[in-house]
Amino acid sequence: MNGRGSTDTLVHSRTPLCRSTHRYTHCHIHSPQNLHLQKRANSVGGCLCSLCLSYTNPLTGHWISPGLPQSQSEVDCAFRSHASETQADPNALLRECEEVLRNRPPRLHRDFMMTRACSLQNAPIRVMQWNILAQALGEGKDGFVRCPMEALNWSERKYLILEEILTYRPDVLCLQEVDHYFDTFQPVLASLGYQSSFCPKPCSPCLEVHNNNGPDGCALFFNRRRFQLLHTSHLRLSAMLLKTNQVAIVATLRCRFTGRVFCVAVTHLKARSGWEVFRSAQGAHLLQQLCELTTQSHPEMDDENRTRVGETEDGIPLVVCGDFNAEPSEEVYRRFMTSPLGLDSAYKCLSEDGNTEPPYTTWKIRPSGESCSTLDYIWYSERAFQVDAVLKIPSEEQIGPDRLPSYHYPSDHLSLVCDLRFSQQPHRFM
Repeated sequence: MNGRGSTDTLVHSRTPLCRSTHRYTHCHIHSPQNLHLQKRANSVGGCLCSLCLSYTNPLTGHWISPGLPQSQSEVDCAFRSHASETQADPNALLRECEEVLRNRPPRLHRDFMMTRACSLQNAPIRVMQWNILAQALGEGKDGFVRCPMEALNWSERKYLILEEILTYRPDVLCLQEVDHYFDTFQPVLASLGYQSSFCPKPCSPCLEVHNNNGPDGCALFFNRRRFQLLHTSHLRLSAMLLKTNQVAIVATLRCRFTGRVFCVAVTHLKARSGWEVFRSAQGAHLLQQLCELTTQSHPEMDDENRTRVGETEDGIPLVVCGDFNAEPSEEVYRRFMTSPLGLDSAYKCLSEDGNTEPPYTTWKIRPSGESCSTLDYIWYSERAFQVDAVLKIPSEEQIGPDRLPSYHYPSDHLSLVCDLRFSQQPHRFM
């Protein structure tokens, strides 16, 4: 037995996701009997292992072609063909994560708080918001003095992140500080049925770190079987007429089953104390852009949705997720609370009065001291959605004296998860 339970109970028939020469070890390709495959892979300029972009299925670590490709173009073609034809089993990957992480402490246990009786009229939309901590920043810049560097090793930390996502199975996933989009999250989550978009920061601080994996940015994922993408916008936020280093993604989605249309946005505002006015200006610019985008009709919309957008003041319902780097006392928070978009914060539902944010969404210890703050939010159109359930915030005891990140949690920010349901009857909305 260990912190995550006996591995004898796990059904683990597949090779764990590869951890080879790119700080990953022990995959089936790198076993002695398969060295000839690795030599062939090196001859076409790469690695055969999973999560290394991308000569194998990024989920299973298994070779994706009946025969070994002779060129990079054949590798890419085989990967695209395999990804389009198959969808991986999320339960199998979750078991794989648990197997790889078997020597780590158990992950934080968190329950959902139900805010209202469940309705059978339409399925809720599960939304997940999470700043996952850029790998380059965690190892090279952020200085988490109580977190051992071994706990931040990407070869296992990626599994902790995937385990968190797979545990809650969101329909819409909004991430910040993503610096392993192309080699990890896009291929793995695509194999699980997610379509996605990534917007890097123009001048990412990750690029200042030695051996970085490229710029970090925001990423938006959605269940492509449930939703159809109508439109995507990548925004570079401005403040006081100046372009800034912060970005946002806005996607307009239509439910394939009900025809209902909504927008979802993900952003990450400027960090650090002393930048409150700057953040407020960024928030004002984002709200202005959202007002414009939610009142636009699209050719793919049916007549009912196009009429609704054009003839009412409500526009398209909206969900906004982000690390705002701002406490509820800041002006940018008040801007969102009082905007004409009619937004409310889902996590206020956890409080007894229904009007108070949780005491923290991030808790870390840096050389400058300990910081416990509420910076992350899921905003939603109050007129269009109701909150069915919210994932509870773990207690101080659960987080532990060394705070975040840690061996049992991969980021300095907690994930936020809520279930949203359209509050209007279909005949009124459509």
